[in-house]
Amino acid sequence: MAELALVCKNLHKKIGQKDILKDVSLQIERGDILGFIGPNGAGKTTTIKLILGLQSITSGTVLINGYDIEKEFTKAIKQVGAIVENPDLYMYLSGYQNLKLIANLYPGVTKKRIDEVVKLVELENRIHDKVSKYSLGMRQRLGVAQAILHQPNLLILDEPTNGLDPKGIKSMRELLVKLAKEENMAVLISSHNLSELESFCNKVCMIQNGEIIETSDIEEVKKVDSEETYTFRVDNLKQAKLVLTQAKHWEAVNETTFKVQAKQEEIPEMVKELVKQEVKIYEVKEETMSLEDAFLKKTGGNVID
Repeated sequence: MAELALVCKNLHKKIGQKDILKDVSLQIERGDILGFIGPNGAGKTTTIKLILGLQSITSGTVLINGYDIEKEFTKAIKQVGAIVENPDLYMYLSGYQNLKLIANLYPGVTKKRIDEVVKLVELENRIHDKVSKYSLGMRQRLGVAQAILHQPNLLILDEPTNGLDPKGIKSMRELLVKLAKEENMAVLISSHNLSELESFCNKVCMIQNGEIIETSDIEEVKKVDSEETYTFRVDNLKQAKLVLTQAKHWEAVNETTFKVQAKQEEIPEMVKELVKQEVKIYEVKEETMSLEDAFLKKTGGNVID
C-alpha cells in the first residue's frame, strides 16, 4: 500500500469576514506528482502556506507523514522541501557554497549527499560558478537542490516554471519526474501552465473560489462526459452518415472526416456497419480532451490567468 505523504482535511481559512478557503481536502501518496490548478486568487498559494505552517489554519487539519502541522510542527515539517515563489539564493556565492550553507541547517547532510543532489539536478558542470552567472532555469534547479538536500519525501513547489524558457521548463519537468520515481517523493506543484502540467503530472486537483472542484487521476479529470468523442476518416462521408443515423452528436469536420460521441464498446459495431455498407475506413481515433479544456468545462469557463 502506498504511503500518504500529505493529507489535508477540511481546511478552512478566514481573513476578517472573508472565506479564503472552504473545506479544502486533498492527499498525495509518495511517488505521485499532483498538479494543483486554479485561477489567480482561487486559493492555491494560501493552501500551500497552510500546509507549510506559514499561515494559521482557521479550521481543519494538515497531516504530513501522519504528523499534525499545528500540533507537531517540527516532526511534520522535517520531511518537507519547498519553494514558494522564488528560491532564496546568495548570488555572489557559487552554487556549491549555497548548498553547503543549507546543508549546515540539517544534521546528517554529507558531502556525498550534496554531490548526489548536484548530479540529480544536472548542475555538475556549473556548480562551482557564481549563481549570478546562472540562467533562470539553473537557479530554479539549484533551488530544488536546496529543497531536497535533507531527503524529504514531500516536495512543494509554487509556480516553479514561471519565467522559464521552453528548455528550462523541459529540464524542470524531467527533474520532477526523476524525483518522484527515483527518490519516491510526493510532489505538489501549483502552476498556471496546464499544458505543461498535463505532460508529467499523474494526478490533478482543481480549486476555484477557495473550494476543491475535483481531485483525481489526470486521465479521469479529462473525462467530462460518460461518452467519448471519436473521429472517423472515411472515403464516403454521405454514405457514412446514412449508415450511422443513430449516432449522437454527429459532426462533419471536412469532406472525409466526421466526429461522433459514443461509448467505447459501441465503436466496433459502428465499424462493422460501415464496412458492411462498403464505406472504407482509413482511421478511427479517440479524441482526448486537454487538461485546460476539462478545467474550463468543469469551472464554467473560469480561465487560468
